[in-house]
Amino acid sequence: MKRIYDLVMTHKLDSDDFFIHCIQRHCAEARLNFFLIEPLWVEAFHLYLQFGEVWPRVLLNMHSEHHQPEEIYHRLVRLAAEKHCQVIDPPDVAQMFFDKARLHPLLVKAGVNVPASVIVPREQAPHYQLSETDRAALGSPFVIKPAMGYGRGGLVLDATSEKDLARSVAAWPDSQYLLQRRIVPRGLKGAPAYFRVYFVFGSVWCSWWNCFNDNYRLVTPQEAAEFNLKPLEQIVRQIAALTGMNFFSSEIAQTHAGEFVVIDYVNDQCHMLSQSANPRIGVPDELVAAVAKRLVEATKELIAKKAGR
Repeated sequence: MKRIYDLVMTHKLDSDDFFIHCIQRHCAEARLNFFLIEPLWVEAFHLYLQFGEVWPRVLLNMHSEHHQPEEIYHRLVRLAAEKHCQVIDPPDVAQMFFDKARLHPLLVKAGVNVPASVIVPREQAPHYQLSETDRAALGSPFVIKPAMGYGRGGLVLDATSEKDLARSVAAWPDSQYLLQRRIVPRGLKGAPAYFRVYFVFGSVWCSWWNCFNDNYRLVTPQEAAEFNLKPLEQIVRQIAALTGMNFFSSEIAQTHAGEFVVIDYVNDQCHMLSQSANPRIGVPDELVAAVAKRLVEATKELIAKKAGR
């Protein structure tokens, strides 16, 4: 007999029990059954799904490697989509918009403020030469990042010439690389005006994120009003409308001139390590709990919609 799950979730290594327990609790309250696909179970779950012995109505992807097609979680998420499971977010959509080189020109065209950038294919990297116009636009030092990189993999923050491409390529082999103007956030309340903004099925949360020490703190309503931070929500909603993504975060800095600039465009499979588990780099517990609740609400909505209710 086929085992049907309302929600299955791939287990990301930097999630902790608080996020998982929040998902489990809200599923129980919503009368949804839940299965956590930990590394121990992923091969077996993939096999059972392949042969039609299990079927998830909704799969919440918290761990798959977009740049590694043979990675087991990547293959599992793709198989689930092929089996017409509802994946948060669908792999074709998530992969396209996680790719900074593909998304960058779309953001520019849509009028989203992003750093001046030059996109370099990997095969051109060894002999690529910047034009004088590009050098002026990038400034010095500038930033180099792989198109499909994350977690600072392959990130070069102190590039001074195209020769520094070799450092990024060596650290993170990719098909394309972005050379970008380095954006320096202004200071607010003794911390950089640098934010991570979460979009979860129409709900938005804004947090301070210190790009120098990785510390998170929720933006309070008073701070949002005092520092006129309303554009943060507007920007992330614009990105959501452009991409069709339902669960992601964006990194946004405010410059000394007061401009908001999107630094990292779409991060899916959001980091949900709680602050109680790791006070230095964890996400505030109330934000983790709120995101978990909204994801389960959305799961119930997706199931009902598919059933025509």
